[in-house]
Formats: sequence, structure tokens, C-alpha cells
Amino acid sequence: MSNPSILLTGGTGKTGRRIAAQLAGKGLSARIASPTGAGTAGHQGVRFNWLNESTRAAALAGISAVYLLAPAGVAEPLPAMQPFLDQALNAGVHRFVLLSASSLEEDGPMMGKVHAHLKWNAPEWAVLRPTWFMQNFSEQQHLPTIQDEGRIYSATGDGRVPFIDADDIAAVAVAALTSGTAFNRDIITGPQALSYDEAAAIIGQAIGRRVEHVRLSGAELARRHQALGLNEAYAKTLAAMDTAIAHGAEDRVTDEVQAVTG
Repeated sequence: MSNPSILLTGGTGKTGRRIAAQLAGKGLSARIASPTGAGTAGHQGVRFNWLNESTRAAALAGISAVYLLAPAGVAEPLPAMQPFLDQALNAGVHRFVLLSASSLEEDGPMMGKVHAHLKWNAPEWAVLRPTWFMQNFSEQQHLPTIQDEGRIYSATGDGRVPFIDADDIAAVAVAALTSGTAFNRDIITGPQALSYDEAAAIIGQAIGRRVEHVRLSGAELARRHQALGLNEAYAKTLAAMDTAIAHGAEDRVTDEVQAVTG
């Protein structure tokens, strides 16, 4: 493959490694930025830390497009990300693709501020705003409790979520990074709305044993997140996203994956 022109921050993570694999499948080369400097899917790796200025130049050398995964555990990521974004623009990067979330509006909390910053400063940009990942059940926070307790904990009540597969998010990201025409918009994705009760029933049927959805209040969920190691501000932010679901914030579906990727 040719010298990389695409940088994937968080390139070994849940979406990043899938984007890397899909780019490799198209014969395209990427540079994988991560704290360890590990590569994936045949792509070279580079050590990168959002808060370490000395890691930026090597990550950005020769790059024209960047996939942006915000630093983990940071409730308001723009202050941590803006110095890198400014340096990237000065280095000639012209396209940025940010992973945000459907519940985070432009100029709102968390990635919403980064969204607004890209809209006003980047020549070419796209903001991916998927709903909750299907992989939350199979790889992330719900997996241990499903396996160990037969339970899924949330503060979503009867709220419905159009869960989406991370492979579909990656496919949209690849299109946004490589398309001949810049998207310059946000893209909301999620194909079918389900409640957590329904998700628990589907998973239980698939694995052959009962899975229960345990309904918590927002405060109870925030305390649970903190007990699992999250800081108070981030725990409360995540819990508030669950209570927003309970009030219908995610109850919508789109055909964006099909429209963007074919």
C-alpha cells in the first residue's frame, strides 16, 4: 500500500480497528494513532496522546484526512483536542471525520463543541452521530453483567434506541474519509428502535437463558458508573444520556447507512 494519507486516532479501538480493516480491504493505507503506537490490519502505528504535544508531528506527517475519536473519560473534550486540530490544519490536513453521538447536538455538550469547531474551521468535515452501539452488549459495558448476572442495567425505562453495528459506523466513516466530495454535514445513523427490555429478550433468546433489564434511576446509574471507576462528572453525563433516552431522545430511525454506503 502507498504512504498513508489517513490518520485514525483511536485506531485500535472499537470503531478505529474496523475502519482500518475496511480501508485495508480497499487497498488504502492508514496511520494508526494510539497510546501504545500499535498498528492494526497491516497499517503502521504511531504513538499518540491528545495531551502530549510531542506526539503530534509524527502522527500528522503527510496526512490529509483524520478520523477523530475524542479522549476517553473526558466530559468536555474540545480543550484537549483543539491544539491538535489547530496543528493539523496548519500542517495541511483538510478533512476531518469526528465520531460523536446522535444525542449530542452541534455546539452542545461533549463532542457537540468539537462538532461546532470543525464546522467553522475545517475545510472538509463530517460528524458521525450514531446511536448506541450493538457492541455495548457483546464487547463493552453490558457484556460482563449479561454473562455473570443475566442482567442489563440502564436508566432508559421504556425508551427506545436504534442500536447500530460498529461495522456500519465504520463503513460510513470510510466513505466520509475517502469520498471525492466532502460531506460537510452530520450523519445520524440507526436502523431499528428497540427498548432495553426488547434487547434483553432478543439476547436471552439467542444465548438460551433469561436476560433481565434492571431499571435504575439516573442517580443510581451515575453511582454505579462511579463504582466502576468513572469520574463523577463523566458518570453523571453518561447517566443523563440514559435518562434522555427514557424521555424519547433516541426514538428515531434513519436510512443513512444505506444512503451513504450503498
